[in-house]
Amino acid sequence: MTVSYKDLGLVNTRQMFKDAMAGGYAIPAYNFNNMEQLQAIVTACVQTGSPVILQVSKGARQYANATLLRWMARGAVEMMKEIGKPVPLCLHLDHGDSFELCKDCIDNGFSSVMIDGSHLPYEENVALTKKVVDYAHQHDVTVEGELGVLAGIEDEVSAEHHTYTDPAQVEDFVKRTGVDSLAISIGTSHGAYKFKVKPGEKLPELRFDILEEVSKRLPGFPIVLHGSSSVPQWAVKQINEYGGKLEDTAGIPEEQLRKAAKSAVCKINVDSDGRLVMTATIRKIFATKPSEFDPRKYLGPAREELIKMYAEKNENVFGSAGRVK
Repeated sequence: MTVSYKDLGLVNTRQMFKDAMAGGYAIPAYNFNNMEQLQAIVTACVQTGSPVILQVSKGARQYANATLLRWMARGAVEMMKEIGKPVPLCLHLDHGDSFELCKDCIDNGFSSVMIDGSHLPYEENVALTKKVVDYAHQHDVTVEGELGVLAGIEDEVSAEHHTYTDPAQVEDFVKRTGVDSLAISIGTSHGAYKFKVKPGEKLPELRFDILEEVSKRLPGFPIVLHGSSSVPQWAVKQINEYGGKLEDTAGIPEEQLRKAAKSAVCKINVDSDGRLVMTATIRKIFATKPSEFDPRKYLGPAREELIKMYAEKNENVFGSAGRVK
């Protein structure tokens, strides 16, 4: 049985991206793996009046159970009505790796899917992406494609080296596939170890020259940045202070993301930051309150820290706060 995302109260990304392009901001795309992360994302976005894309990876969907996940998304829509003015909510498959997975998500209430053929030879990427687009558009579901390969590891997504997007390919790719948005590689990467830096070392700049060239070739077309966590250093320090081991790790500077959000980039993905903040909070509670065994007493405070982090990103990084009146 096919379930339409419209029956769940979700929206696709078409209008979201149109508004973001016109307003010079980016839609936050936050990954979640559990109820507390979902509650935090929804609460922060309602409180700040920001549209949002809820992202689920293949691994997260397997972890949650596909049926339960669908009803969690419906629950998030209903929860918004209780806590304030609802905001546009999209349920998006992050890094779909096959037509079958994308089809299954579309048939089970996702309003947007990403098909990642970036690791394939160019013509195979075009063919796979077009196949997904042809099916998705029959159901008014939007599709994100990818050109260029990001380094790093996150869930099942991994690459030893990154390959910058070739601007010369973007027009042909978009024209032949019919995708609604395009993820490009300009120096972001997956996971917490985006850059291994020693104290005092300067982080490399994102390749804004590539972004500008892509924008010239695809004027007004929605561009997506993956692997854009900023890796908050307070969370890294707290994890290490209470028994963890994350050495010399750094993320994408927020001022670079702000710059990207004001350009053609209208969707920015964040996953690792949520994991880091949650882990930092829980580690501290475990260390300072060793007799605590009630999950609510450590997951609850973690949820509160996540709300603060997501709200701050909406307001100060993406520029998406206050866009829903």
